[in-house]
Amino acid sequence: MIMVTGANGQLASLTLRALAERDAPALGGSRTPAEGRRHLDFDHPASLDLTGVSTLVLVSAGYAEDDRVLARHRAVLDAAARDGVSHVVYTSLTGAGDHLGFALAHRATERMVRTGGLGWTILRNGLYAELFGALLTWTPDGLESPFGDGTLSAVARADLAAAAAVVALDPAPHAGKTYDLVGEPITAAGVAGRLGVTHRTIGLGEYRARLLADDGLLPFQPSMLASIATSVRHGFLDGTGPDLVGLLGRPLTDPLAVAADTASATRPGTS
Repeated sequence: MIMVTGANGQLASLTLRALAERDAPALGGSRTPAEGRRHLDFDHPASLDLTGVSTLVLVSAGYAEDDRVLARHRAVLDAAARDGVSHVVYTSLTGAGDHLGFALAHRATERMVRTGGLGWTILRNGLYAELFGALLTWTPDGLESPFGDGTLSAVARADLAAAAAVVALDPAPHAGKTYDLVGEPITAAGVAGRLGVTHRTIGLGEYRARLLADDGLLPFQPSMLASIATSVRHGFLDGTGPDLVGLLGRPLTDPLAVAADTASATRPGTS
């Protein structure tokens, strides 16, 4: 049995869908499980029942400070070792992302996974094309962002989910391997051009001030988002590689189209 954690999240739900399309025996785990899913709350280790699971797809339990994220990951990895899980597939962060504000929790979790005594595969996922599109802001004149002319090797979330499903279905050939799953380079101006509007760059200081003034963000999120902005703007996330195409065995989904669709959906007046 394959289990995918964080089943209510976007990456995990797409991974479960990809597994279902391949008729794989797979189960989702979540702290708020829907019918047919197992209750799995990383903040309550007593709830972590992984009996019957052979391969665990551990989708990073972010949206918290590093210490809490790592405690969650330690709890589920301890449960995996206790309950007889054979292989862990961890969805991490691209190697080019070491400058990002959320990299430490990923690298520390990778260390836990490698030294935990179980079979393992690490999927170092590039930044989502959907995220890039969502971080562009609409103005009366078009789009604006802090990304400047910087390029991001963005990747469609569905492609990363499909890659996770490929590995989970047959983990043996991927044991002990770390894959860097990045996409194809896109720019904010390219997204704007696809939508037939202009793009304006704002300064990083102005961007950070806007983030700090946003009551909808959690305390740790402004620094994380600012780190994405400066990393894209200054060319630290534009590398490409063959790993994702190799796992999928097909061309990648066009990340520019995905980012443009996401940005278009947030355009004022779009119903």
